[in-house]
Order: sequence, then C-alpha cells, then structure tokens
Amino acid sequence: MQNNPPLTFGPVNSRRFGISLGIDLSPFTKQCNFDCLYCELQGSKTVNNQNNIVEVDKYIQAVKDRLIQDNSIEVITLTANGEPTLYPYLEKLVDELNQIKQHRKLLILTNSSLIYKESVFRTLQKIDIVKLSLDCATKKCFTKLDRLDKSLNYQDIIDGIITFSKVFNNDLVIEVLFVDGINNNDDEINKIYDILKLINPTRIDIGTIDRPPAYDVKPIGYEDLRSISDKFSGLNISIAHKKQVQLNKSMNETDILNLLDKRPQTKEDIANLLDIKSKVLFDNLVENDKIIIRNQAGVEFYVKGR
Repeated sequence: MQNNPPLTFGPVNSRRFGISLGIDLSPFTKQCNFDCLYCELQGSKTVNNQNNIVEVDKYIQAVKDRLIQDNSIEVITLTANGEPTLYPYLEKLVDELNQIKQHRKLLILTNSSLIYKESVFRTLQKIDIVKLSLDCATKKCFTKLDRLDKSLNYQDIIDGIITFSKVFNNDLVIEVLFVDGINNNDDEINKIYDILKLINPTRIDIGTIDRPPAYDVKPIGYEDLRSISDKFSGLNISIAHKKQVQLNKSMNETDILNLLDKRPQTKEDIANLLDIKSKVLFDNLVENDKIIIRNQAGVEFYVKGR
C-alpha cells in the first residue's frame, strides 16, 4: 500500500465539464458499495463504509496548492477510487471547498447509492453540478449489473434520485451506461425512460464500455446508443462514445425542426447525423434563429426556436 498517495489528479480537459481538477476520496484502495460489471477498476467485495480515511484539512491544502499552481482550472471534481459519498466527512469537505473555489464549479461523480440518506441528500444540494449514475430501473438489472452491497435497496436509490431532482436548484446530470445483453433490452430502456422523465435532469449522458471492464461484459455500438437516445424523447441527451459513426442522413427543414422539437441535439450529434447539404441547411436555420443554442451543464444543445 502506498504511504502517501496523491490526493488530487489532473487537471484534465473534460469535454463535458471543462478543465477539471480531481479529488480522490479513496486514494489508498478501491472502496465502493457497488461492484459494477463494467468498472474500469478491478472487481472487489462491496463495502458500506470507508477505512483509511484522509482528513479534510489535507484535502483542502492539496487543492489550495494545485489552484495556486494552475489558474486554468474551471471545475473541482469530487470522485473516488470507488464511491465518493462513502467519505464520512463529505459535508465538511464540501463546505470548505465552497469557501476556496472562487469562480470555479464544484462537481461530484456518484453512483447515487446513498442519495436517500439525509446527510448525503443535504450535502449534494451544496454542490454546483451533481452527476448521478442510473444504469437500471429494475431490481433484476441492479442486481446483475451494478451488484449492490447487501445494505442497499434499489428502490430507495430510485426514489432518492427522483426526490432530490425536485429540490435541487443547480445542474443535475444523469449518466446511464449500457452493457450488451443486460440493460439494453426494450423493457429496461422503457422503464429507465419513465424514471428519467420524472427526474427531468439538466442533461443525460448515455454511453457504454470504453475501457477494459472488471468482468467479461461487452459494449453496445454507437448506432445502438443513437437509437436509445431517439427513444428518450423530450430530454437533453448527450452520447458519449469514442468510435462515433458518420450517418450522413439527408434532411429538409421540416425534418430537422421536427427532430429538434422531439429531442435536442448536441454539436456532436449533428456532426455525425447529417450529410453535407443538410448541414448547410442546418447552419442557415441557426443563423435565422429557427434553431437556438442552450448550454446544459457545460454541453451545448441545439433546440427548436420559438
């Protein structure tokens, strides 16, 4: 075990959040209450509390040092070699980070598992951008894909996310990661969609496995993600996929406006979807304000003008 592991990492240039300085709330070893099949870390036994805890003042000093060294940082990201909401002093850390962050945004990446707990629920409301994972809608899927610790109940997690979305006033991002043969069937997709409509987050990032997983599971293709995004009508969907495909579709003005009325599109979506002639038409619609651009938690979406 490393005696003095780094408490921060980066900064990295995140396409969806900007230049981000990461804070690792489990720097010694993986500590998570999920054992997800697709995890990029090695598989491990789930835990419901942390050991090897780093004091808040050490994190604060580490962040201060990095902010002095690099003034390009736009986002401070709370994450972990596992699940960050297991960190027992999270609220104190968030309070102190909010005092020193200045113009920067505070972001957390969490699997949503403890959102139903009062202390976590309260703490997350103090963060500028909350990104929650929601891969499943059913107990069968949660059990098979996310492999929850026995202390957790999947329905508590879903209900907690929905309740949180009703009171949270900042940017709420939901991430759904699809794994072939597990949560990409029509029934699970439709049930996830029903939950997402209740949440109505600022943005939804859908993706699949793009790094070596802990277990023998397979990703789905870009075309499949595109098809799923079309089913999530009326929501701001951002597709995260390294190997995107140029679809080269021909669309007229009515087709384009109907598409945007059904589902806002990112710049990447449009770049991958339209053929050259349709892109020229699209740009003209933007210039004439028939299409407008809205920034949703750091990602620009094209929407139909009013």
